[in-house]
Amino acid sequence: MLGLLPIRAGRPTNRNPRRYANFYCAFHDYFVTHLPSSSLHPDSRSSSGPHHQLPRSASKPHNTNEGPSPAPLLGSPRDTTVVRIPLRSAKHHFGVSVSRGTRPYNEDTYQAGVIEIPAFAKRAPRTLTRAPASSPLQAYRELQRKEQEKGNGEGESTSAESASGDPQVFYFGVFDGHGGTECSGYLRERLHESIEETAEKYGLESTLNGTASEADKGAKEIAGSRRKEVQDKAGTDSTSYDPSKANRLQTVLMKSWKETVGGYFRRFKPTAFSSDSKPSIATVLTHAFLQTDLSFLLAQLRLSSDDNDPVASDRPLNANDDLHSPSHPPSSAQHRKPFLGGSTASIALISTPTPTPFWHPSTPSTLYTAHCGDTRILLSHVSNGQAVSLTTNHHPSSPSESERLRRWAASFVTDSFGEERMSGLANTRAFGDMGSKRMGVSAEPEIRHLNLAPSEYAFMVLVSDGVSGGVGDQEIVDLVKEAKTPELGAREVVSFATEVGSDGDNATALVVRLGGWERRNEGGGGSLGTKESREWRRREAMDPRGKRTLL
Repeated sequence: MLGLLPIRAGRPTNRNPRRYANFYCAFHDYFVTHLPSSSLHPDSRSSSGPHHQLPRSASKPHNTNEGPSPAPLLGSPRDTTVVRIPLRSAKHHFGVSVSRGTRPYNEDTYQAGVIEIPAFAKRAPRTLTRAPASSPLQAYRELQRKEQEKGNGEGESTSAESASGDPQVFYFGVFDGHGGTECSGYLRERLHESIEETAEKYGLESTLNGTASEADKGAKEIAGSRRKEVQDKAGTDSTSYDPSKANRLQTVLMKSWKETVGGYFRRFKPTAFSSDSKPSIATVLTHAFLQTDLSFLLAQLRLSSDDNDPVASDRPLNANDDLHSPSHPPSSAQHRKPFLGGSTASIALISTPTPTPFWHPSTPSTLYTAHCGDTRILLSHVSNGQAVSLTTNHHPSSPSESERLRRWAASFVTDSFGEERMSGLANTRAFGDMGSKRMGVSAEPEIRHLNLAPSEYAFMVLVSDGVSGGVGDQEIVDLVKEAKTPELGAREVVSFATEVGSDGDNATALVVRLGGWERRNEGGGGSLGTKESREWRRREAMDPRGKRTLL
């Protein structure tokens, strides 16, 4: 049973009220939606007839000549209720599973929730027909408009939209750390905040401006007046676009990279940075990725080493061992020395043109993915059942990556497993890895954009390389198809990857329900395409004789 919390007030935030004036609440791991009041307050009364009980003295026999009972008034405040649903508790909409494999600890992290940025969904076409003024639909819209006017943005919030007046933007991310959890944990807590801050700095505008129908103009005018009041208080105007401001932000960022790292970044310019057009969501994501990576590197450089710290030099050599201080975590020394590891990242943002959630079968949506490293994002197509990959592995063996880095990294080596590496790293794009930044290990994301038609895709899967390294894309999709819920699908993917995997790497899987979830087994024979091979792989993994090796 989901924990349903009716919306009464915005979530409090400790952020600077002037700097984040456009955001009423910070990142939250719940989504807001409309539910029938009957699901929250069961009512045994019939849906037809008057919505009140008559006293016994006023009762009378039923007369068939009087016709049917009057229809209930559509749009009553008890018809729908806006509720908060914790995303991690919505097992039928989102599922996650994590395993450390045979490693001593887990370096994978993930994040899921709703971020406060303007909508970037494709604008929905205007309806060709308009409901009569006396129709129940128009009565419902009028009631919603009056409730919004009465609230006026103060006190109760009865809308499933975000603080900016746009539908909610959902955020999902998986981060695969290497060398420790410092970088992947930093991305889990900081990357979504950086995206929100960057969108505000660029003055990113909603793609839904000017799409309101005549019936919704009142609500849009109220939302616009709210934004104007907030902008007046903050002394900013996000509606005006200043090209010099975007150029200045990009110039400062690139100058910081040049002075801090140098090498490859002396002539580096991201492909998403352009001064000819207004900033897009791709520009914001690229800037946020690079800024987050730079902030993490600067934080590591500011850490003082033990050689220059007179207090640390007097400590015993085993001060950081587990046996010396069992009450302290083993990572206590990592706050004293710069972290030399890093993390890959793959995130997905979903925006809809209406407050109806993206998993509704009749709702179109827009998907943006930003990716660096070898984590993966997959979609399952409803019509043919095929896995659609939205990411590519950023390895030295990739033609595009090798061409990008040959100028700065001439020493590509092949390890004992046949994998090509650069400076000992398997990924050419990643956060952190400060020792290899000068040679071109960049956090510039590979960005994909896809407009999802209603029920075109069944679900989305985000996995770390502990899953994709030993399980094929189609196998991952077929495993989810056989599950009843996204939660069970994520568990099955991680369980299968752990069983058949040979390196015992950390494994993480996120499964997100899309509009075509109920039809996930229709196209391509369902999950039968890889069922036989998956069963064979399981038998081989469980056979102890198959694991014998000659010495």
